[in-house]
Amino acid sequence: MMSDIVAVLFDWAGTMIDFGSRAPVMAMAQVFERAGAPADEAVIRRYMGMAKREHVVSILSEPAMATRWRAAKGADWQERDVDALMIELEPAMQASAGACRELIPGAATAASALRHKGVMVGSTTGYTRTMMAEIIPAAAEQGYSPDAIVCAGETAQGRPAPLMLWAAMAQLGAWPASGCVAVDDAPVGITAGRNAGLWTIGVAGSGNGVGMTHADFTALPLDARAARMAPVVDAFAEAGADFVIESVADLAAAIGAIEAALAKGELPGARPTRTLIEQPV
Repeated sequence: MMSDIVAVLFDWAGTMIDFGSRAPVMAMAQVFERAGAPADEAVIRRYMGMAKREHVVSILSEPAMATRWRAAKGADWQERDVDALMIELEPAMQASAGACRELIPGAATAASALRHKGVMVGSTTGYTRTMMAEIIPAAAEQGYSPDAIVCAGETAQGRPAPLMLWAAMAQLGAWPASGCVAVDDAPVGITAGRNAGLWTIGVAGSGNGVGMTHADFTALPLDARAARMAPVVDAFAEAGADFVIESVADLAAAIGAIEAALAKGELPGARPTRTLIEQPV
């Protein structure tokens, strides 16, 4: 049965690959450590989903980090410092992303199911094209190969601006926006989807908000999982997500709900966030 959904645009890390979104944390931590101003994991994760240059600027702009940088360098950070960090970050990200390139369970099946229904599959990412060099072929080998890939730096602005999503839609020839869906593990990606006029689905368990490996997360009892995801779900609701699921393995439930809403003539953002996550009994 064909779908009324035109296209689904997936984020990469924490959504389709790298359960727990570990690669950016590893790379950022290494780069700031080498610069003499270590960044805490919580600070790094706070800005996940942004283009990596914007991510670096946001970390440096935190008062504690700005003070740490000044103590290490003897001066406030400037744009040339960001340039130097980005030079270091490119190879560090490429290496860590290459080491964390395993698809999230259910990712390939979810993409295949969409294509079976005539839905186009695209993607956007806060990674640059260089950082994606090993990830794209590795994902293809595992069964996931989106028809459009828009990387950080390929549009004038990254998330929360809608430009990357619109660029992916343009590559696919996908419209109207109200027939397209953005799937992301970070609230900033949900905000970008809302700004683009798309339906939005947040993935709460596999991404940056929880930040656990698949093995560690699935070993938790259901009530402990729910507790870890609760603040992530709240952040998605605040960002205006239409639906929240645990991981992309549960995408079919949200897609079915969007198809039902489209059949009724509903538009994205018309109703409060619906959480489609198994609840502990």
